[in-house]
Amino acid sequence: MAKEYLGLTEPNSLSGPTDADVIRTRELEKFLADAGLYPTYDDAVLREEVLGRLDQVVKTWIKRVTHAKGYNRQFVQEANAKIFTFGSYRLGVHGPGADIDVLCVGPRHATRDVDFFIQLHNILSEIPEVADLHPVPDAHVPVMKFKSMGVSVDLLYAKLALLVVPEDLDISQNSILENVDEQSARSLNGSRVTDRILHLVPNIENFRTTLRCVRYWAKRRCVYSNVYGFLGGISWALLVARICQLYPNALPSMLVSCFFETIASWSWPNPVKLCELKDLPSLGHTVWDPKRYCRDRLQLMPIITPAYPAMNSSFNVSTSTLKFMTEEFRRGHEICKAIEEDRAEWMALFKQYPYFASYKNYLQIDVAAQNEYDFRRWHGWVESRLRILTLKIGKCTHDTLQVHPYPGYFCDYRPNCCSFFMGLQRKQGSEQHGEGGQLFDMLAPVEEFKQMVHMNTMWKAGMEIRISHVKRKDIPGFVFPDGERPRSPAKPVRLVRCKASNSATDDMGKHKLKDEVIKLLGGLEAAVDRGEGEGDHAINSHALVEPRGYDSARGNRFLPFSHVCVDCLARSFVLDG
Repeated sequence: MAKEYLGLTEPNSLSGPTDADVIRTRELEKFLADAGLYPTYDDAVLREEVLGRLDQVVKTWIKRVTHAKGYNRQFVQEANAKIFTFGSYRLGVHGPGADIDVLCVGPRHATRDVDFFIQLHNILSEIPEVADLHPVPDAHVPVMKFKSMGVSVDLLYAKLALLVVPEDLDISQNSILENVDEQSARSLNGSRVTDRILHLVPNIENFRTTLRCVRYWAKRRCVYSNVYGFLGGISWALLVARICQLYPNALPSMLVSCFFETIASWSWPNPVKLCELKDLPSLGHTVWDPKRYCRDRLQLMPIITPAYPAMNSSFNVSTSTLKFMTEEFRRGHEICKAIEEDRAEWMALFKQYPYFASYKNYLQIDVAAQNEYDFRRWHGWVESRLRILTLKIGKCTHDTLQVHPYPGYFCDYRPNCCSFFMGLQRKQGSEQHGEGGQLFDMLAPVEEFKQMVHMNTMWKAGMEIRISHVKRKDIPGFVFPDGERPRSPAKPVRLVRCKASNSATDDMGKHKLKDEVIKLLGGLEAAVDRGEGEGDHAINSHALVEPRGYDSARGNRFLPFSHVCVDCLARSFVLDG
């Protein structure tokens, strides 16, 4: 008997909406519309025009390439390239100002390194309405980024084993992957996965509204970005699609609530899958399989794509980023329960995460170049590697120092400069109360990371990267365009003796030690309580980080070392951040 449901398992519930669910869904849709998440008619027309022009450009390009390679006139006339959209635009959840993910498919004689990244790049650079052209050939999925008529485009390329690309090409067929290289397979995967998702959800409109909601929530809560070790657009789409399969008759308000309830309690690393995975050995592509491959067993949050070859869309997730996302899932679950009980409104779910008020210590990664072209290339390369710095710090500190990267960057006051930030936080329960202070020495991972990014062949003189520690109060002003820094409640600092004593000598010694500690804690935003007390107490503050050094040769601040003190300041006192 054929199954009557989508997905690997039967639905959790077939219940339909109540009157209250209908009302909450209308309120949610109104909130999303008021937040400006839907594209306007003019925006839709503009994007169609951009895609139409790009289609003509790649068709002209492939004929030039074919002619340059010496093919006859008839073959040049038949030469063809075709574009496909994927990502948020293809899923129907893009908003105003969002980029368009586009795949260009070409024949086997059009190479990626020369014909795509050089010849097509040169053609695009001569078009007046094309700006900010930025090739990233060394990315995991090579991409050419640019703006056309003000619309951002991410253009991928796949070289097929075909002499001629037919205009009615169907890339959903697995045979399209015969004799294609790994980079082309990864590029094709975006479009193939997007189309497969739309075929695996029971109600596309409910899926789209729910996904639009979850994407907006993830961006507001600073957990949206595959590059920085969180989840990218395709991973969020796969999670929402799985919830739609489990609750096929639910409206968006119900699906959002089920999303947080289900994902907050998910037992990672159990994978999220929409369908059975197929392995086609004859095609020769690696399929995600933790039983066969050690690297797949080590992945923390596997969210598997449904099209062959199945891949883990969330392989960048680290221990630290998984922890932060889990906390946010639980927060979302609690707020959704409050909404269902009429104790909260949708606005509460989408409250902006106070990133620069949440930590007392940050890493600041400054990137600079001598001109705009070099800066775009250098900035893009460093950004694509930042997740490795997070992993290196986690490995070096055995994941007891957690790193929360901000999913984005800030432009400096100076031209061709920008800064990335990473919040630092000691893992709860990692204290080791003993003599001396346990230090997190981040010199090795920082230096290894800097050497790694400088080893790229595109590096040249003038491309700089500096990594330094900053306290919250020293975050540069360009991070806050409105000039107002976020505030956070001060934490009390208490310093008392550990054993009861009434002697005047002990009192004098205690206050002397207290003054030394307060001196060490200079700059911490806290109130000092000088009251007497007995028993075991602690100084409550965030971990200390040694300040930045100064490079007299460069005249710039840099990071010669960074030790994070997380434990004993003296025999009787500890830091609890």
